[in-house]
Amino acid sequence: MDKENSKKIILSLCGGTGAWERPYKDAGYEVINVTLPEYDVRTYIPPINVYGILAAPPCTEFSRAKQKNYNHYTGMELIEICLKIIWRCENQKHLKFWALENPYGRLRYFLGNPPFEFQPYEFGDGWSKRTCIWGRFTKPIRHKKSPIPIKKFNFHIRKSGYPSWDDCRRSPITRAITPPGFARAFFKSNQ
Repeated sequence: MDKENSKKIILSLCGGTGAWERPYKDAGYEVINVTLPEYDVRTYIPPINVYGILAAPPCTEFSRAKQKNYNHYTGMELIEICLKIIWRCENQKHLKFWALENPYGRLRYFLGNPPFEFQPYEFGDGWSKRTCIWGRFTKPIRHKKSPIPIKKFNFHIRKSGYPSWDDCRRSPITRAITPPGFARAFFKSNQ
């Protein structure tokens, strides 16, 4: 653990499980997971000198799977709040990077095309879920061009403590967890 990293603050807005920021935490960064019940992103005031921001607001209202009864106004509320926190930190001139993640869907209509899109299998995770990243960050390096065979992936996942392929296929909650291979690659490119 690097003592210098302990002075660097990473905000994880709507971070949920903490999977995306896990590599930062493991490297000794001060990570603040701005997620209910401890913190409400809608009322959160960020500290001064934030080093990086990872934002993963809920995708429900922008999902391509939700064909009707979607409400962009409700969906944009948390996007707007995350962006306001990002803008506040950008204005302090200490922010090294920020990224806002959401699956490929209707959010592109509001934020434009993202500078980076990926599939989890491109980072060694054994499933597909086209995901978009907007922000100011260094793009992580892809290292896998095709999905890992299921048996090999399940063995790797059981050892790492992350959800299995079957878990990811069956549960939308589990599929919402940031893929560990992507999280590590993003960390390597944005330290």
